[in-house]
Amino acid sequence: MTTDPTPERPESSEPTAPVTPTPRGARLAFRRWRRTRPFWAALWTGAGGFVIFFLPMAPLGKILQVGVGGVAGMAGGIVLMAMALLILLLPGQRHTAGVIAVIAGVASFPLSNLGGLFLGMFLSVLGGSMAFAWLPEKPARRRGGLLRRMRPGAETPVPAKSVGSGSV
Repeated sequence: MTTDPTPERPESSEPTAPVTPTPRGARLAFRRWRRTRPFWAALWTGAGGFVIFFLPMAPLGKILQVGVGGVAGMAGGIVLMAMALLILLLPGQRHTAGVIAVIAGVASFPLSNLGGLFLGMFLSVLGGSMAFAWLPEKPARRRGGLLRRMRPGAETPVPAKSVGSGSV
């Protein structure tokens, strides 16, 4: 038995072009990333913070007439947008950020033109509650279930014993 040497590929003088991602591949990668975090909760919270922040924005003369109330409304909008980023980037902190978003959204009602004319308040409360309620996707169940042994001569399997349960 003899082995033939593998034919060598001719080396080309042109460097290979980098692989460019296709729009479909990028969309699928974004979908996978989005499903690992409370994306829609962050989006609604951020939109509510945006409305609450920019609704009191007016020419400087109007802000000076509004006074501290306008500044407090803008601060509430900044807090809500920060909570939206926290929800999106750190999904493990979603409960804390969701509660803070709901509180800031409700507090925007007296602080910022009726909570951004109710729209900003509604969006931030919706996003904060969605963030609090979001659960990560559970891993897929394995097929086969529990390992069961058949008792010799029995028709039904014997349930597996739990280790460390304290029962004998």
